[in-house]
Amino acid sequence: MADPDLIQLLTPEGERVEHPDYSFGAGLTAEEEAEQIRGFYRDMVLTRRIDTEATALQRHGELGLWAQLLGQEAAQIGAGRALRRQDFVFPTYREHGVAWCRGIDPLQLLGLFRGVDQGGWDPHESNFHLYTVVIGAQTLHATGYAMGVQRDGLVGTDDPDRDTAVLAHFGDGASSQGDVNEAFIFAASYNAPVVFFCQNNQWAISEPIERQTRIPLFQRALGFGFPGMRVDGNDVLATYAVTQAALDHAREGQGPTFVEAYTYRMGAHTTTDDPTRYRLSDDVERWKLRDPIARVEAYLTRNGLADADYLDSIKAEADDLGAHLRAGCRTMPDPTPTSVFDHVYAEMPEELRAQRDEFAAYLASFEGEGVSA
Repeated sequence: MADPDLIQLLTPEGERVEHPDYSFGAGLTAEEEAEQIRGFYRDMVLTRRIDTEATALQRHGELGLWAQLLGQEAAQIGAGRALRRQDFVFPTYREHGVAWCRGIDPLQLLGLFRGVDQGGWDPHESNFHLYTVVIGAQTLHATGYAMGVQRDGLVGTDDPDRDTAVLAHFGDGASSQGDVNEAFIFAASYNAPVVFFCQNNQWAISEPIERQTRIPLFQRALGFGFPGMRVDGNDVLATYAVTQAALDHAREGQGPTFVEAYTYRMGAHTTTDDPTRYRLSDDVERWKLRDPIARVEAYLTRNGLADADYLDSIKAEADDLGAHLRAGCRTMPDPTPTSVFDHVYAEMPEELRAQRDEFAAYLASFEGEGVSA
């Protein structure tokens, strides 16, 4: 039986369906709509390639760790493409697709997981914050930033190039963290322009969603005083439409929204995890039939919106991206030990400078033993 609360615009078989409250393509010509869907397809294919290449690099010892997103491409691309330039994103450590949408070179993501930096991109250039490993902490950061946006007068001006929303990503497991619930309280109390976007992939590492909550996650929003909705997270059209509406709601000054993107983590939590120890292969096989990329490809080909040449061109682009990642990852220079002190403050305070100098002197005591500051 279909979930009546699940917002869906494209079925797993690749057929368009109507929804009373949300739609895709309003105001677009048929060709513009087709071009946008082809763009979603390209984004998802390339994002999946980033994920598979990074996983392979980790298996070959080139990365210390990798957080997989296999199966969550539609949730991330739909949300990422709904953003405007001035919006700001606070990710977890798994939003590789959203990073792609914000123009982050995926090699910069690999640098973090290779351990050569702590995030090599400038958040102010892309309006995409550094990855957050502390579970749920980014929701507080996002709410605080949204309150700042509000006080700067960047909400409710009716200027589409000025009004700003904040998008906070987290997973179903993080929804049990105190930080997330505190962020909900602050956002509701101050009517902050933030969208809480939960990718419910149904596994908090090894804990199934049934052991995390007795009600659907989106219904929790009501208890905090703001709207929540559940969208088919494997449907890129629906995810885009719902996130776009939620962001508009925030930019207009109407406060926070909770979006639960109901999806499934096809891979492992990270490359240190073995999901075969706690979940059934039958579940994975069932979710393969809801693959977010396959349903868009089915829609495009069935309706004559993409031919074999187009699909081959995307595959070739993915191959080029894979080669770029393999070559770039292996040639990343190792950082100097004292570089950990750089970029901590805009202007290094004397106390930190003294710690750096002391550490450099300590390293220098090993001269001749292959250790350099």
